[in-house]
Amino acid sequence: MEEKDFEGMVEDKGPGGNGIKWGCFEPLLSWCPLVPPQGICPSSQKSFPPLQEKNLSVHCGQDLGPIVLIRLHKWRLFLEDAWFCKDVRVTAPNGTLYRFPCYQWLEGVTTVEVREGSGRTHPAPILLLMSRAPTFDTPLLSGKKLVDDKLQILKEHRHRELAARQEAYRWKNFAQGWPRCLSVDSIFELDSNIQFSFIRATNFTGFLIFQGASHFLSGFLLRRTSWNSLDEMRTIFSRTQGRDIVPEYVAKHWQEDDFFGSQFLNGNNPIIIHRCTTLPLKFPVTPEMVAGSLGDGTDLGKEMQEGRIFIVDYKVLEDIPADTIYGRQQYIAAPLCLLHQGTDGLLRPIAIQLSQTPGPCSPIFLPSDDEWDWLLAKTWVRNADFYSHQLLTHLLRTHLFGEVFAIATLRHLPTCHPLFKLLMPHFHFTLHINTLARSVLINRGGLIDKGSGVTYEGLLLVVQRGLEQVTYTSLCLPDDIRHRGMSYVPNYHYRDDAMSLWEAIESFVTGIVTFYYGGDAAVSGDTELQAWVMDIFTNGFLGRTSSGVPSSLQTVAELIKFLTMVMFTCSAQHAAVNNGQYDLGAFVPNAPSSMRHPPPCEKGRAFLQHFLDTIPEVATTANILVALILLSSQLKDRRLLGQYPEEWFTEAEPRRLIRAFQGQLEEIRDRIEERNHLAELRYNYLNPLETENSISI
Repeated sequence: MEEKDFEGMVEDKGPGGNGIKWGCFEPLLSWCPLVPPQGICPSSQKSFPPLQEKNLSVHCGQDLGPIVLIRLHKWRLFLEDAWFCKDVRVTAPNGTLYRFPCYQWLEGVTTVEVREGSGRTHPAPILLLMSRAPTFDTPLLSGKKLVDDKLQILKEHRHRELAARQEAYRWKNFAQGWPRCLSVDSIFELDSNIQFSFIRATNFTGFLIFQGASHFLSGFLLRRTSWNSLDEMRTIFSRTQGRDIVPEYVAKHWQEDDFFGSQFLNGNNPIIIHRCTTLPLKFPVTPEMVAGSLGDGTDLGKEMQEGRIFIVDYKVLEDIPADTIYGRQQYIAAPLCLLHQGTDGLLRPIAIQLSQTPGPCSPIFLPSDDEWDWLLAKTWVRNADFYSHQLLTHLLRTHLFGEVFAIATLRHLPTCHPLFKLLMPHFHFTLHINTLARSVLINRGGLIDKGSGVTYEGLLLVVQRGLEQVTYTSLCLPDDIRHRGMSYVPNYHYRDDAMSLWEAIESFVTGIVTFYYGGDAAVSGDTELQAWVMDIFTNGFLGRTSSGVPSSLQTVAELIKFLTMVMFTCSAQHAAVNNGQYDLGAFVPNAPSSMRHPPPCEKGRAFLQHFLDTIPEVATTANILVALILLSSQLKDRRLLGQYPEEWFTEAEPRRLIRAFQGQLEEIRDRIEERNHLAELRYNYLNPLETENSISI
């Protein structure tokens, strides 16, 4: 229980400096009376039970005139009781509504400053509404770009806010050659405004405990032996009620070449396949080797020329050090896989080499080989894909970049900046989940270190290599699809759904940018925006100009593209590479996290028991699945793409653009669900009903 006690003071900022008027003041969870002409009024006090939402109103008898800023002061009498302030609304006698978006926790003794949300141009006199204490602990502003601020007091406020933010949100190095991250050591050091909500934190912890206890009581976590059979592996996900439909499909089809090939298009890692126009020298596949897989009347050269040969290369894993699990040595391969698009439009593997160096000890495996030789070769590719997906496509290219975007936004865009309002919903809970990941998932002794075949040093090296290869082209979906030669491949649902979402986001961003930026000069002249982009370039991409990532933005078109990339990465791209982790990884041979025998140096040596003794043992499987089902689950308090419960934008046009964006998402949802209605295996990971606004899990 806490008392809320606010006092107000009005300062006339117009010519003459002494005009004081009255109005109506309606805050949420706070009571801040305005002052009478003679100065300070007696304070108003109100106390409420905790965990309740209250709307409070204070009525004043005179017109206050235009208002640009209010200050709210909170203090405590006895025990701490944090309050969340949604917004403050002031209604003038003529009906004009002034809205001051706040959306932050008020803790301890603090003063917040809130700017009028529309950033409208005010005639004199200008009023400043204040609580009793004129201190500046946590300034909070709403309005426009720096160039739009004409009042010195507003310029000073935004500078103070950024100075405070840059002190609170500092960069640090997690590992050499990685994107930099937030300088905290645990979630308990995070500001309340970026932490999980109570609902989500409880749901997250409870889910993890339940799944871990379930696997422990079932005996899986205690078994450090191989699975007894392929069929026994299904028992671990059959216990997860409601989540076993796709894993059951995988268990039935994982050995099929059609299904193996389809995962490069619509699996968890749909961005690493390229059209192959020339075979690399390190992968000496001959036309004779694959002739039987291509069919009559054609050959390898013709199929490459006509765009039906594709390649996946896991060079990033070459010479990565392998770990031990339960005292047993693990092994890592860096394979290459060649695929062919058949006349039926399906993608199938036609050749696999398990190292980057051809030779007698690195045979090229073919579909015509013995069943277990071919199946084991494909499983080594799936193991390499596990590392590529988890460490690069998922961790680096969504989580780590998303954190960079979030920190740079907090450090360089004040709350009043229109791009802050646009972007912040897409960083919801990101700093919390990433801090948690550094504590339990990717740390030394964490889940990846214990449950996969890569050492901690190897993990760090894979991400470092991955960042060195990231390009701006690869982050911008339309450019990436063209660059990889994947524009016309059939059945590529990831591409089709992702492009629909990219275009919807781009349309929304275009409306916002053109509303607030009158032309290219407004973009190049926005010093806060330029500092934001430079911070991302420097701390996210380590200043590597060869990446093509811009360090400045000079035109409206460049700004639209960059913002679209940021929002797409933090929403749709993360959904595409995160939401199917349990579906496609629960049946362990389809996505093994480790391999307990070295890659085969010759053909004809594989058999069932050797296969069972190569993929992860029961306990390792259980450990990994606890994480996969949690990370791909729908927790409470999630916010879907296009949902903006915090109404940062108060002007009519941005609100209209949000409604139009939501309408586009509904159309995309309908198209995806119509396609899925007839599909044996639905691709639903980019359905807007499954796509969160931010990286929050």
